[in-house]
Amino acid sequence: MTFIIFFFCLLFPVHGRWHNHAKKHKQHSHHHDHFTISQPPSPSPSSEPAGSPPEDNGGPSSSSINSTSIFDVRHFGAIGDGTADDTAAFKMAWDTACQRNDDDNNDDYGVILVPYGFSFMIQSTIFTGPCKNGVVFQVDGTLMAPDGPDAWPKGYSAHQWLVFYRVYNMSLQGNGLIDGRGQKWWDLPCKPHKGKTMTGPCDSPIAIRFFMSSELRVEGVRIKDSPQFHFRFDNCKDVYIDSLHITSPALSPNTDGIHIENTNGVQIFNSIVANGDDCVSIGSGSFNVEIRNITCGPGHGISIGSLGNHNSRACVSNITVRDSIIKVSDNGVRIKTWQGGFGTVRGVSFNNINMDNVRNPIIIDQFYCLNKGCLNQTSAVVVSDISYIDIKGTYDIRSPPMHFGCSDSMPCMNLTLANIELFPSRGDILLDPFCWNAYGNLQTLTIPPISCLLETSSRSFLESEKDYC
Repeated sequence: MTFIIFFFCLLFPVHGRWHNHAKKHKQHSHHHDHFTISQPPSPSPSSEPAGSPPEDNGGPSSSSINSTSIFDVRHFGAIGDGTADDTAAFKMAWDTACQRNDDDNNDDYGVILVPYGFSFMIQSTIFTGPCKNGVVFQVDGTLMAPDGPDAWPKGYSAHQWLVFYRVYNMSLQGNGLIDGRGQKWWDLPCKPHKGKTMTGPCDSPIAIRFFMSSELRVEGVRIKDSPQFHFRFDNCKDVYIDSLHITSPALSPNTDGIHIENTNGVQIFNSIVANGDDCVSIGSGSFNVEIRNITCGPGHGISIGSLGNHNSRACVSNITVRDSIIKVSDNGVRIKTWQGGFGTVRGVSFNNINMDNVRNPIIIDQFYCLNKGCLNQTSAVVVSDISYIDIKGTYDIRSPPMHFGCSDSMPCMNLTLANIELFPSRGDILLDPFCWNAYGNLQTLTIPPISCLLETSSRSFLESEKDYC
């Protein structure tokens, strides 16, 4: 393999410097004192043609890079006609960029360039680190998955498409498009698509997965029609996400926009997600997550969970969602846990969120179940210290605007509500909020009025659960 890489490098020299390389995401984690909700761009991401000319967003693009540390995938044999299998060329470009060793400047990034004007079809692939220096995956053209399960090669993982494993200090960026071509996966008989009856479990690939990686930046790219989750981060830390456009049809099953699991130090800013499931979903083991200025919908809203399935332990803490819009969605901001689990969800803040025709704007559901056969159990994930501040807009009148359904044995504790104004999207009759075993306090009057919260009692109950996480 070393000889092959050396041979290609001799044929296609790519040396020099690119001094406009990506910076570590920590340099971009500053906060603004004044932050306003931004409206979706026009045209929307779904109406932009694939491979449209890149916009100048202040970041590097294939037209502005002046470097010989660039590894153009075409130089490694990629065709880019949307039909040829370009997997081997991408793997070779990655391995070459990842293993390059520049002793003169260890801060110099290797840039894997996916050029504008080309469509590259690649199979399920794992890009493995660690790399000797930082790597930029610059997507200015189009990346395409195989077209459905019949085109997926036998023996390749049907659980994931593009995986980045054990990488450190990497950027995935550009003005191009990542196309998961998920339609044929959604139409499988085992999928609840368009009202079909499910006939059994089946696998579908996650489009982009980062696993056991850190110091990550994902910025500017468009991704559409993933067979399953669009982005998933497992066992990662220090993740910066900005200006993503994620789109899939409203009925596409299990197509979460961004899912994080056992991941901490996450910032998700200034992005648009319109899909068939959760806009952002936060799984167990995740903490220190900030979500700001997200336009979400249609979809299932922003969710913590589901947690505690199969009597498992779940721990989530220090989550902030603010300055965002959720529209035409089944849920707004949601915490969902299964009966029988254990652990805690603590320190969650939902602040300055506008709801536009959302069925369940505010919901805690500790009886989450995918069928009617789930039984009530004596243990549950403890939900505590949750605040809802400045949540305003309209709700779909099929459901109450606020729903706090808490476990019989483990009540929700220390819920705080202030400046809640939720009106029906049709008619003028306010629906009463729903509470079950929920303790909290109202800092201001709410619309609609909520009288079902129980007065907060001693914290001794929660302290007894502190060893869970």
